[in-house]
Amino acid sequence: MTAFDELMAFERDTQALGQIAGRLGWDQETMMPRGAAPQRGEEMAAIEAVLHTRRSDPRVADWLAAAVAPDEVGEAQLREIRRSYDRAVKVPADLAKRIARVTSEAQGKWAAARAAEDVAAFLPVLEEVVSLKREEGQALAAGGDVYDAMVADYEHGTTGAEIAALFDAMRPRLVDLRARVLDKPAPQGVSGHFDADKQMALTTTLAETFGYKMSHGRVDKAVHPFCSGSGLDVRVTTRTSDDDPFNCFYSTIHEVGHAAYEQNIDHAYLLTPLGRGVSMGVHESQSRIYENQLGRSRAFTGWLFDQMRAEFGEFGIADADAFYAAVNAVQNGYIRTEADELQYNLHVMLRFDLERALMSGDLQVQDLEAAWNDRFAADFGYDVDKPSNGCLQDVHWSVGLFGYFPTYSLGNVYAGCLYQALRQAVPDLNAQLASGDTVAATSWLRDNLQTHGGLRSPVETITHAAGMAPSPEPLLAYLEEKFGALYGL
Repeated sequence: MTAFDELMAFERDTQALGQIAGRLGWDQETMMPRGAAPQRGEEMAAIEAVLHTRRSDPRVADWLAAAVAPDEVGEAQLREIRRSYDRAVKVPADLAKRIARVTSEAQGKWAAARAAEDVAAFLPVLEEVVSLKREEGQALAAGGDVYDAMVADYEHGTTGAEIAALFDAMRPRLVDLRARVLDKPAPQGVSGHFDADKQMALTTTLAETFGYKMSHGRVDKAVHPFCSGSGLDVRVTTRTSDDDPFNCFYSTIHEVGHAAYEQNIDHAYLLTPLGRGVSMGVHESQSRIYENQLGRSRAFTGWLFDQMRAEFGEFGIADADAFYAAVNAVQNGYIRTEADELQYNLHVMLRFDLERALMSGDLQVQDLEAAWNDRFAADFGYDVDKPSNGCLQDVHWSVGLFGYFPTYSLGNVYAGCLYQALRQAVPDLNAQLASGDTVAATSWLRDNLQTHGGLRSPVETITHAAGMAPSPEPLLAYLEEKFGALYGL
């Protein structure tokens, strides 16, 4: 075997072990007994120790030095292995193990604190997580910016300063549009009781409508909807609410966007560094374009209106136009995952600024709740009513995902660029969506972006698919056109 072949064989085993670790995380969120959390923490720490040892194995450096890539794909494989290796050797194995153990335990403590509305119960373990992640960030940054090192885990090639500049450019137009929309009367919402089992039945229909392959996946319930896995085993979760079916349906479509990306990556890349989404920003572009530009369009909501009436009967909405307005209602709310397209990015910007301050040490963990509440009141104009609607609503910080939040808005920016190109490529897109047919849209995304996995960098991936470098302008223009029409601005 050549050095390249030996390296790829070693990497496939490492990737397989990573998938097993991911499956443990999926089980923890969906089916694991609550009392098993301490043991699961030890299990996660043990497998993380094995993974860290493999990722920092000195033989990887030797193979990288000797390997000759056979083609462009091989060169990309080496690039990604080298990037992973350079990161792994900077983080001490003991630190990686401690982070895995503490974040596994913190996840359960966050869920309990959230249910009890008890911030104080969560802050001690969060302080431990923040301390460990700062230590990791310092090791990775090697004297550079700690938060940039965190961002690189999820969106390599960008920095906190670049993201801050992007957000500063977007915020004035978003705030202005939000103010003008909220000055208009709110549309009528749905009413009635929506049986959870019927929601889950329609959820399966929606998942398959958007191309999710149930033969290689499953849909379960979790506190916080997510997608897990890659290749031949990609799972999604959702949640139900008796009086808000949109929470279930659009969480599902969102996670199916993530899942479709993973399921549609070229199987030649299976269990290699290229066999997963290239970045969380690009990943989010898929979930957001599925959920919003496609799933919340006037065309598709007309089809969904008929599906819901067939499943639930009358639910207080007179016709498809009123249903479209209800699906896209802009209204005050606390929860990021339930926010409308217009206000969603403002929720992300709040988290970005707070977690950046936590990593720099400018914000202390014990002051997080007050800082969150003050910032929320300033940005949204009303006070947080309870912790589960405030700093306890998201799972990300409990599991150490610092640097992750800004990728949600980067994904929206990328989705805006992709949707502009998609509409040009599929002129009759609305007619197809009106009949519940997403094949042309999802096939275009599959062929132009998803199948390539990690072959290109994040920016190159979007540029290749959209025919333009990432820019916020298509997203902002889309939002202004859509909500201007909906609210008669």
